[in-house]
Amino acid sequence: MTEPRSSLAASKRGGAAAPPDPWDPLVRLTHWAVAAGVLLNGLIDKPGGITHVWIGWAMGGLLALRIGWGFLGPVEARFSSFPLNPRAGLAHLRAVLLGRPGEHPSHNPAGAVMVYALWACLGLTVLTGLILTGGESPVTIAEQKAAVAAGDWSALAAAGDSAEDGPVKEVAGEVHGVVANLILILAAVHVAGVALESRALRRNLVRPMLIGRRRP
Repeated sequence: MTEPRSSLAASKRGGAAAPPDPWDPLVRLTHWAVAAGVLLNGLIDKPGGITHVWIGWAMGGLLALRIGWGFLGPVEARFSSFPLNPRAGLAHLRAVLLGRPGEHPSHNPAGAVMVYALWACLGLTVLTGLILTGGESPVTIAEQKAAVAAGDWSALAAAGDSAEDGPVKEVAGEVHGVVANLILILAAVHVAGVALESRALRRNLVRPMLIGRRRP
């Protein structure tokens, strides 16, 4: 029986044959929703505004959902399919620069390093955001802002005098800003890496994350 041409090509490049439909709907949903949220909060929305807080909570929920899916989802979505291995990641980058990247059934080693870095930064951003808002829900914060706008400062005082910033909030604020900017930098590097690997593989790597198929 003849081996499929795609599998032969993959084996020659030193990687496993890639699956025809690698990304399930939930992976695609969380990927693009997080990307949209990062862009909105990082480049468009006003920091500290109620919309900013709503998006931050949504990012936390999406991150939790994706982490859970990393244990319960299909094989390609599971953490075991793309372990964190910086040495393998560097080797893969060298292969990409030489025009000889291998196929992988899930994230390639360099992509895996980027994924874990982005998730870690996103988690830290959400955590520091919660510290800055005192863990209050967006609904509660909106009510407090409305009360203050109406001249009722008692609502803010009842919430724990959140108008005063302590040392913890000052540090959280600094970390929040730095890590949020780092996410934007990592996202730009990620996009560049996808473009380079698409060229090296002569295959559009964005299409599977959009429609779940490598080819129309």
